[in-house]
Amino acid sequence: MNDEFKTLRKFNAGKGREAFFYSLPVLEERGIGKISRLPISIRIVLESVLRNCDGQKVQRKDVEALANWNAKSPANEEIPFVVARIVLQDFTGVPLVVDLAAMRSAVKRLGGDPKIIEPLVPVDLVVDHSVQVDFFGSARALELNLDMEFKRNRERYQFLKWGQQAFKTFQLIPPGIGIVHQVNLEYLAKGVLSSQPSTLNSQLFFPDTLVGTDSHTTMINGLGVVGWGVGGIEAEAGMLGQPVYFLTPDVVGVHLSGQLREGVTATDLVLHITQLLRAQKVVGKFVEFYGEGAASLPVPDRATIGNMSPEYGATMGYFPIDQESVDYLRATGRSEEQCLAFENYFRAQKMFGMPLRSEIDYSVDIDLDLAQVQPSVAGPKRPQDRINLPDLEKTFRELLEKPVRDGGYGKQNADLREKHLVELNGSAPRDEEMFSTDKKEDQGISAGDELNKIEMIANRPTPDPGKEIEAESRDVFTHGRTHVGHGSVLIAAITSCTNTSNPSVMIAAGLLAKKAVEHGLHVDPGVKTSLAPGSRVVSDYLDKTGLQKYLDQLGFNLVGYGCTTCIGNSGPLHANIEKTINKYDLIAASVLSGNRNFEARVHQHIKANFLMSPPLVVAFALAGRVHINLSREPLGKGKNGKEIFLRDLWPSLSEIRDAMQRALAPETFRKLYRDFADQNPKWNDIPSSSGDIYQWDEKSDYIHEPPFFQNFSMEPGHIEEIRGARALGIFGDSVTTDHISPAGAIKETSPAGKYLKSRGIEPRDFNSYGSRRGNDLVMTRGTFANVRIKNLMVPGTEGGVTKYFANGEGEEMSIFDAAMKYAKTNTPLMILAGHEYGTGSSRDWAAKGTRLLGVKAVVAASFERIHRSNLVGMGVLPLQFPDGTTAQSLGLEGSEIFSITDLSETIKPGQTVMLEIEGKDRQKRSVPAKVRIDTPIEVDYYRHGGILPFVLRQLLLR
Repeated sequence: MNDEFKTLRKFNAGKGREAFFYSLPVLEERGIGKISRLPISIRIVLESVLRNCDGQKVQRKDVEALANWNAKSPANEEIPFVVARIVLQDFTGVPLVVDLAAMRSAVKRLGGDPKIIEPLVPVDLVVDHSVQVDFFGSARALELNLDMEFKRNRERYQFLKWGQQAFKTFQLIPPGIGIVHQVNLEYLAKGVLSSQPSTLNSQLFFPDTLVGTDSHTTMINGLGVVGWGVGGIEAEAGMLGQPVYFLTPDVVGVHLSGQLREGVTATDLVLHITQLLRAQKVVGKFVEFYGEGAASLPVPDRATIGNMSPEYGATMGYFPIDQESVDYLRATGRSEEQCLAFENYFRAQKMFGMPLRSEIDYSVDIDLDLAQVQPSVAGPKRPQDRINLPDLEKTFRELLEKPVRDGGYGKQNADLREKHLVELNGSAPRDEEMFSTDKKEDQGISAGDELNKIEMIANRPTPDPGKEIEAESRDVFTHGRTHVGHGSVLIAAITSCTNTSNPSVMIAAGLLAKKAVEHGLHVDPGVKTSLAPGSRVVSDYLDKTGLQKYLDQLGFNLVGYGCTTCIGNSGPLHANIEKTINKYDLIAASVLSGNRNFEARVHQHIKANFLMSPPLVVAFALAGRVHINLSREPLGKGKNGKEIFLRDLWPSLSEIRDAMQRALAPETFRKLYRDFADQNPKWNDIPSSSGDIYQWDEKSDYIHEPPFFQNFSMEPGHIEEIRGARALGIFGDSVTTDHISPAGAIKETSPAGKYLKSRGIEPRDFNSYGSRRGNDLVMTRGTFANVRIKNLMVPGTEGGVTKYFANGEGEEMSIFDAAMKYAKTNTPLMILAGHEYGTGSSRDWAAKGTRLLGVKAVVAASFERIHRSNLVGMGVLPLQFPDGTTAQSLGLEGSEIFSITDLSETIKPGQTVMLEIEGKDRQKRSVPAKVRIDTPIEVDYYRHGGILPFVLRQLLLR
């Protein structure tokens, strides 16, 4: 027990339970800071610093510095934040467990005890990113997609089951349960946690805090839980006892007033906030919502706003704890003891209740009247590009003709009335060979057999009509053709943690579907429709309200519980539709209730992707096109040829509330969040190895021992200048981790595809990059391989290509092949980029792959927070150009030779070094660059070659 400041006190935890806590009010009474004026989010971090003050990892000065946080000028101090727990999803979690297994192997080779590599805080991994929408529009879609998931991911799941038995503090929630962030909100989060120190006679309580290996971990901020996304590398260090280090942040206060108007959803609100806060440049800052308007929002709406923090760039989008927070815990089945402890703890800390204006000191104050929010969509390439719903038609037409260099599609004089006939009858959504199982994973049944079990007509089976459905509404399902043109909606997905956690928008979608069916509307067979809820609770209340059957009638059948379309697991389009898109170079559209719509993320063949609320997803599926003004144009014709408008279908707030009250009950959550293995028998059938050390199998193409700890020694390297470097890529603004990190389908002609073929794997069995994240040999080949990435060294091209300049004129080749050629001559490599480099999901492979390609430094105009941290965590040096300077302003083409001088063992956070540039004419010039190693601990990470070698050496020295 640490009690440096003598703040340990007792409080009533409820039902006569006496408990202990570290009191922030007492700390203030001792004259240390104006704590009662601090933002609530800062106070919760302060409690962790106070409680963990041991004079080593956390020192007295750390407590004092944060307690004296200055709103207008926060001290440039490093905060050692010890979190209470960590959450993972399987795409990021598998490589993390691979690294832990590799560290155990390294320890064993050094003669140590492998079990010193053990998570020191509870870790929950939710398998939610592996399901793909191969089957849809069928009552069996869930079953068939789950079958395919287990066939494709058998090796990964075997490995995870090994991890489950090898690490004692590691809980795994199997596939088919839900999306990690919704599971976290509805089940994992407790609000407050407790431990039983040996020196106390009762429990010690402290706030529930966490980091997660997904940027949308911030969803939990809606419940008053402090947490955000970090890279897998940083999370791994946190698991092994390292604090999460970050600089004292600005805290932007967003004062909410008023209430949302009729017809406006939580999704509309979050798109409004995303646009507003992006413009306010909140990158790397805490955002805290407060005021009467914030108090009026239910927790699901707050969570929707918190979820989108990465889209508006903030570290967090936090809502303080109030009665609504406690009521949500009760409504979702938490015990009464837990709810009382949650409320009483924050009352004891004087942090209970939504702050009002002038009660808290914020760095910046922003006002938002909720009544001003309008129905909106966002896109077609970025979530912050909000469009008022009536303006979508005009905006799409403008973007269609705008030059590509200005962010448009360059389709001059495009005729939006032109459509191309596509025959669908009798065809499966994909060549059935694509569904065959990997020859190494013989399950006794092929996916081709599964395809034969389901009647495919017009890309989906004829549904059960139901008594109340008129025959006219089923014509679409027996009509085997469609017409496709610019702006055609080809994917309509109710998906993603952002919205499926919110019963109000999900029930709104069901009510809109009900009215559409009753009016006789239907969805064109060319639209790939899907419903992928964030948890089984959603299915329960859609069934109880009788709304699921109407969604089914429109093709929005349940396809799986997991993160699907929003991360690119949208599955294939009909083969003939894909051929038509390519033949006519169509700018087709997707509509999804997600949070990400970056280029090539949703589907490689769909270039215009729009985020929107679930009911609008249904509406645009009915309309079949995005170039429509839904305020005045009909969605279609219903019974007797009557035109049906959106206003005819949109449910009222009272209808939504009535349905929610009938369907939601705490018992549902308790029932569905227990006995996970029993809910998914397929998981029980997966065999796994046992023991403390993982037995690496060189025959596996999913799990491979990474090279990070090969030839590992106890001596760190030396920081020295980088000389004679070559550019591997030069990129513009807003290059995302989707562009950098391997994601989505693996192309047969790509370096990764060629590698897998060399291993005897057929293209039909490639699976996705995400599923092979545990294999560095695949992932390194897929780094910078996105089909939409634009390397300015090769003007006018897209994809992972570069020029190799070692021999005179540049030779065009893949980025991977060039990197391997440079590696043979020990030539260091660099990446040069524009503003917001590394935005998007916190993909650790964006940094890992960069390192394994031989990149020593990335020089950018600005960085996204997590990716910058991940680069340092992998031993890659991030440097920032001076304001106004870019690779383009310097006239760089990629043939230059680069050196970084002034690097030495005495490097300091934020210091200036010189980027020396030697042109083809042998003339040299120098540009100053800022070292974006932001904290002292990051200097240590960089010196050791990354965070994991640093931690491993620390553990071995104990």
